Order: sequence, then structure tokens, then C-alpha cells
Amino acid sequence: MQIAILAHEKFPDRAKTALGVLRYADYDVEAVLDRDSAGDRVADRVSDVQDAPIVEGMDDVGDVDALLIGIAPIGGGFDESWRGDVRTALENGCDVISGLHFFLEDDEEFAALAEENDCELWDVRKPHDELTVADGVAGDVDAEVILTVGTDCSVGKMTVSMELARDAREAGYDAAVIPTGQTGIMIEGWGNPIDRVVSDFTAGAVEEMILEKGDEHDYLFVEGQGSIVHPAYSAVTCGILHGSMADQLVLCHEAGKEAIHGYESFELPSIQAYVDLYEDLAEPVADATITAGALNTSHLADDEARRAVDEYVEELGAPASDVIRFGTDDLLEELLE
Repeated sequence: MQIAILAHEKFPDRAKTALGVLRYADYDVEAVLDRDSAGDRVADRVSDVQDAPIVEGMDDVGDVDALLIGIAPIGGGFDESWRGDVRTALENGCDVISGLHFFLEDDEEFAALAEENDCELWDVRKPHDELTVADGVAGDVDAEVILTVGTDCSVGKMTVSMELARDAREAGYDAAVIPTGQTGIMIEGWGNPIDRVVSDFTAGAVEEMILEKGDEHDYLFVEGQGSIVHPAYSAVTCGILHGSMADQLVLCHEAGKEAIHGYESFELPSIQAYVDLYEDLAEPVADATITAGALNTSHLADDEARRAVDEYVEELGAPASDVIRFGTDDLLEELLE
């Protein structure tokens, strides 16, 4: 499928959905829409993902099958400055894929244009209607369940899950990803959007996916969300932790980060405090341990990044790596032993 990705004013640093799709999805990306950097190419900004031209808007895009909204602001709302691009896409017969909390199919204009032009509106964050509470049986599956957890939002949990699963498969292991957020669902083509699920059903929505895949694969890498200390999103983190009944946890962190993004009055605890919090919270449900770590060093020079990883290993007391910069070998050796 050929797509364009909307990432106005956010590419690449605040467009993690766009980057995830560029890096892992099977789509052919024809263009990225970002009015602030039109005229550049993706490769000018990010070197290790699929390249494409960056353009002003949909009027500058050739024939594509779909427009994918590659950014999700806090709260997941729809920015009215995007309306013209979505309208143009639908008028041109393109499907629109969105991971927002705002559902495109509930917008009268978009719904009418989609019907008129035989287009699909895929609201990725819309859960299915048959979710239930958890039965507490995810731990019964044959697979080893490995969950990425974080010190904050947007520190790399989805990226780490995808890298670990991909490299495990390349090494000959039978591994799959359990996608819990909009980006993972767009990449994998299935999943439950955990941060949109009714609270009573959060753990059940994760358990449902574990049960679906747990006897088909030897290893399941569960995409984590939020952080256990996040003042807004801790509930979804706890739901995934308990619903997955994970065997192992990978603690994801951003080098140098000291406060919660968007909530800077809340300082991050020590790494050891995170280890204790996650393991103690998991323990009554599943005996999960933090056996590895992942560090996002994308803003550091190479020598600084290596030192930061070494310091993180020492602080965590477990193998760690920047999985994009230095690979996953040390982590997989620990996780798959």
C-alpha cells in the first residue's frame, strides 16, 4: 500500500507514530506532510528509516492509497489545520488512517466524503465492542511474555518492542509483538488500543491478545504504554502490567531525562525506584522482574551515548543498550536464555 503521512510541525522529534511507521511498517511511504520542513527529505532528518520527500500538503502528493495521521498530541485531539489535507485525501479517493482519540468517522464532513468517494476511515484507537474484564489467566500461555515498561511516555517502548521481536526472529526464535497503542496497531495490522479501553476492561483487553497469540509463539513482546509514575497515564501502565502477567520487563529510559514530559513539575524517581515500583506492583499477579534495559540516546553524540549506556547498565544492574544505535544482542542474550 502506498501512503502519505501527516506530521505537520512535529517531524521528526514529536512524530513518533510517523517514525514508527517509516521504520517498521510494510507501507510504501510516498511523502511526509510537514509544512515547516517542506522541501527537505526524511533522510535529511532521520537516517535509519524509509526515505521520502517532505511536502507542504496533500496537494503536493501523487497517487496514494491512504493518508496516515502520524502525530498524536496530548489528549489525542484533531487539529483543525489538518482538515484541508484530510478533505483532499478523501476527495482523491484515499483512505484515512488515524490514531487519534478523535474519531474521524464521527465527523460529518469526513464521513460524507468517505461514503461519496468509497473510502475507508480507520480509527485505530476505536476498541471492539466485546471486551471483558480479565480472568487472570494470561500467565497460563506457553509463551514467555516480555513487556517493555518506561520511566515516562515517549521514551521508546514501542521501538524497543519492535526491535527485540524483529531481531529475535532473525536469530531463529519464534517471536511476535502484542500491539497496545496506535502505532503498534498500524504496524502490525491488529491489536487493542489500550488507552481507549474502559478502565474495567484494560487488563482484559491485554489478556485477550496474550491468549490469542500465546500458544502460537515462544516469545511475546508486549508494547508498553505510559509510566507507572505518570500523573495522567499510570492507569494504562498498570492495566498492561497486570493484564499481560509478564515474565520479564525491559525498562526503557531517555538519557538525561529528569522530569515527566508535559508535566515538568514532576521529577523522575531514581532508576532503582522504578525497578522496585514495577516489580512490587507486578508481584501479587505475576513474578515479573526487570531483566534488561533500553536507553534512548538519540540526542547524544556517539561517545556520549556509549558512556550513557554504560552508566545505565551500572545503575540498572542489568544488560542495557540503545537498540537503534548499538543493537539488541546484549538484551536478547539475557531475555531469551
